[in-house]
Amino acid sequence: MADATVTTPGRAPARPGAAPPRDPRPRRRWVPSYSTRDQLTGYLFIAPQFVGIVLFVLLPLVLIFWYSFNEWNVLAGTFRFVGTENFEKLMGDPKLAPVLQATGIFSAGLVVLNLGLALLLAVLLNRRVRGITVFRTVFFSPVVVSLVAWTIVWSFLLQDNGGINGLLQMVGVDGPNWLREGPTAMASVIVVQVFKNVGLNMVLFLAALQGVPQEVQEAARMDGASNRVLFWRITVPLISPTILLTSIITIVGSLQVFAQIAVLTQGGPGISTTVLVYYLYQQAFDFHHFGYGSTLAILLFAIVLVLTIAQWQLRKRWVFYEN
Repeated sequence: MADATVTTPGRAPARPGAAPPRDPRPRRRWVPSYSTRDQLTGYLFIAPQFVGIVLFVLLPLVLIFWYSFNEWNVLAGTFRFVGTENFEKLMGDPKLAPVLQATGIFSAGLVVLNLGLALLLAVLLNRRVRGITVFRTVFFSPVVVSLVAWTIVWSFLLQDNGGINGLLQMVGVDGPNWLREGPTAMASVIVVQVFKNVGLNMVLFLAALQGVPQEVQEAARMDGASNRVLFWRITVPLISPTILLTSIITIVGSLQVFAQIAVLTQGGPGISTTVLVYYLYQQAFDFHHFGYGSTLAILLFAIVLVLTIAQWQLRKRWVFYEN
C-alpha cells in the first residue's frame, strides 16, 4: 500500500520522514505594556530604599527584641537566654524615673522653644524687605553645620571661664558654671539644640505662611479683624498641617538627642541631663549590658510610637483640611 502524503494548499507536499515545515508567520514577542513598564520602573526606584529599610530598620528591630530576652556580654564572651529578666530589671531600676524625668523636661523645653521661636522668626522674615534673604540664610545656616563641631564650640563658650561668662563680666554679672550645675546644665543643652535646628522649622513655617491666600487675609481686615485676631483665627488654622509636621519631627528628634549630651555634659552633673538615649548608650556600650540596653531601646520605641499615634489622632480636631 502506497504511503499517503498530506498536502496543504499553497505548500509543497511533505516528504515522508522530513521535518515539519516552519511557520512563515513571525513569532510575536512579549512586549510589556506601558503600565507594566511604569510599575517595573517604580519598583526599581523604590528598591534601594526598601532594601535599606529592611536592613537598617526592620532587621535591627527584630534583633533588638531578640537581644532583650538575652544577656550578651561582649567582654566576657557570654550570650545566654534570660527570658523576662531584663524587663523585670527595667521595672525595678531606681535610675529609670530620674532618666525619664530628664527626658521629659528636655523634650518639653526643646519642643516649646523650637516651635515658638521658629514660628516667630518665620512671621518676622515673611516680609518683602531689602536684605531679608541674608537674615534667612543666617538663621538657617546652623542646620547645615556639623553637629559635633557646633556642640564643641558651644562647650567652650559655656565653660566657667568661657565666652558667655566673659560677656557677662563686661556688664558686671558673675555667670554660673553653666555645664556643671543641674538647672543651668539642662537649660544650656536645650538652648544649644534649639539654636541648632530652629532654622529647619523656620523654613517650613515660612513656606506655609507664603502659601496663605492673600485674599482671605484682606477679607478679614476689611471685616475689622486686628493683626492678633488675623494671626490666631486665620493664619494659624491655615498652617496647622505644617505645625503638625514640625511638631512630630521635633518631638521624635528630641527623644533621640545623643551627641549634645555626650559632648556637653556626659549626662551630668549626676544624672540631671541623662536622657533615655544616653542612658541606653551607657548600659549597652559603657557597661556592656546589651540585653538591658535593648530593653531600654524597646521602651524608647514604645514612647515614640505612642506620642506619634497620639498626635496623628489629635490632628482631626485641630488640623485644617481634615474631615
